[in-house]
Amino acid sequence: MYKVKFGGKKGKTIELVESPDLVAIRTKGNKELEDTPMSSRSRELMAGSPEVAAFPEAGVTVRRVSDEQGLESTMSRRDQARASLKKDDNIRFAGRVLQDAKTGEVMLYTENFFIKFKEDVTEAACLAIIEKYHLKVKSKLSFAVNSYFVQASEGTGLEVFQIAEAILKEKQVEFCHPELVQERRFKTIHPLQWHLGKTTIGGKAIDAHVNIEAAWKHTRGKGITIAVIDDGIDTDHPEFAGRIVHPFDATENNEVARPKDKEDNHGTACAGMACASGLKEGASGTAPEALLMPIRLRSGLGSMAEAMAFTWAAEHGADVISCSWGPSDGEWWNPSDPVHKHLTVLPDSTRLALEYALKKGREGKGCTILFAAGNGNEDIKNDGYCCYPGVIAVAACNDSSRRSVYSDFGDAVWACFPSGDFGWKPFQHPAPFSEGLRTTDRIQKEGYDAGDYANTFGGTSGACPGMAGVVALMLAVNPALTPPEVKAIIRESCQKIDKKEGEYDKDGHSVFYGYGRIDAGLAVSNALKSSAKPSGPAITGIARFTHFGEQPLQLGGVLTGQFQTPQKLLGLSLQMRAAEKGLKLRYRVNVPGRGILENQSDGDYVGTANARQRIIGFAIELEGAAAKKYDVVYAARLKGVATRAVASNGQYCGTDKKTGKTVEAIAVQIKKRTQK
Repeated sequence: MYKVKFGGKKGKTIELVESPDLVAIRTKGNKELEDTPMSSRSRELMAGSPEVAAFPEAGVTVRRVSDEQGLESTMSRRDQARASLKKDDNIRFAGRVLQDAKTGEVMLYTENFFIKFKEDVTEAACLAIIEKYHLKVKSKLSFAVNSYFVQASEGTGLEVFQIAEAILKEKQVEFCHPELVQERRFKTIHPLQWHLGKTTIGGKAIDAHVNIEAAWKHTRGKGITIAVIDDGIDTDHPEFAGRIVHPFDATENNEVARPKDKEDNHGTACAGMACASGLKEGASGTAPEALLMPIRLRSGLGSMAEAMAFTWAAEHGADVISCSWGPSDGEWWNPSDPVHKHLTVLPDSTRLALEYALKKGREGKGCTILFAAGNGNEDIKNDGYCCYPGVIAVAACNDSSRRSVYSDFGDAVWACFPSGDFGWKPFQHPAPFSEGLRTTDRIQKEGYDAGDYANTFGGTSGACPGMAGVVALMLAVNPALTPPEVKAIIRESCQKIDKKEGEYDKDGHSVFYGYGRIDAGLAVSNALKSSAKPSGPAITGIARFTHFGEQPLQLGGVLTGQFQTPQKLLGLSLQMRAAEKGLKLRYRVNVPGRGILENQSDGDYVGTANARQRIIGFAIELEGAAAKKYDVVYAARLKGVATRAVASNGQYCGTDKKTGKTVEAIAVQIKKRTQK
């Protein structure tokens, strides 16, 4: 049994076991195994061994060998295959494979580590600990203070897990884990611009669009940059001419983001959904005048390349980041597929890079990050990527204004966008009228279709970049918007579809559609209104949590702190936006052992830096002559309590006593009092 811990010393532990029948094979020159010369003995032992996972960026294929005589014979054949392959000149590596102990998910480990030291540790002390464990610094990372990407000596092998465990026990270390890589899956399933406006297909009127023409009366996204992180984007496609900025290949660490493998078709289609220009007989993205930052990522989940993709986007001017990929989906037609319950925890390296982009991108306003919800017809609560606070998770709806049969669901779904669908009789789900989405395809190469455009693109892969383009339109008319403000406006800019079966709750949220199908015209209009004149004072700021640090306060009464694994609230730093003259903000927190702590001025941090302490109550109120015009309403999720605790105008949410339930999430908003 091998263990990896994400989230620090008290974080989530992932247990790994050695597979009895899998072999990881790395070829020289990253060739396909079938195209690699091997000895006759190796061919014999690998005959009939199916590929169960692939990591093409590293030239690694994972194959299953088996023997009908049972487990012992299978393990013997696996070891014989490894021994034979190691003798072949064209094989760089043939090794054992680790799997998630609960789900069987294949996990590749490298001899690299991510280490983050506490912020008050000197650089000399950091380097001393790295040297203590005989590690070499590959790079000092910019997305988190005192963070390093380091390497053990070649041949360290499985000892990396013991080394990481020992490093994490050092008192100066906050996070440490080996580079643990999972297979990354794209969120794709399968006239023609029916998702943008009303049209007719096969004589049938299709009215299931996002009202894009109303948005285009104001803007087409000029001046905004959309980063599409994917498998490579055909930057020579005429639909993107003159609008490519800061291309980057995060896997190969160079500035050539074009497709480099024959399977690299996905990114070009996604980019077209966001910002294709709409040439005659071509295809239009939702933001056809936005700039495109293509970022090629062919590395697996949890790789350092993944973290550096977000860092590049944040440091090179991306306003919006679109990600149509994530963990493996279960089979959407098979409710008993165990992959539906597979938990994918966000590695600390990727999490800190996401936080860096959300907070530091756009010169401190923060990049808006969108993830495809997934295509497994499963709850996204187990997906640490699209469930991460601050991220916008996008589901898919079809040309009949209902849920696409494969689209994932859950509390973290924020909105939906039109995409392709399938008919499926076992679910009594009718076939769609359209083939899917029309978008860009690789030019002069056979991608999804024979020409330069694809008509059958879909999945939440198509929905996510379509929504990213809408966000670009919002930012074009109001560049001051922060990611939490973008989310709040989207919440108010959706059309509730499928009201009968959508299961919308009292807050207007559906686990299938989020707050509904985005109305791009309404979203741009609401963004303009927010820019033209503030609707009134608002409370903004940050909430600090145990393992996830500072999180931007969500607007509109949305809970901040909706983590996959609940975390303790440590403190608040709040301030007024668009406050009337003389209106002041007062906030207090209750920390057992320290008592009531109170701010002296706007923006003061009130709370604790000690992760062993906690907050069991807080109160917020307004002071000044204008205070009587408004109510401050706030809520909390308390540990072990199913319903929210709610309070207002200086009352304690939680408790002001010496003992009480730990606060795990908060929501705050100001409401104007109605005149009687």
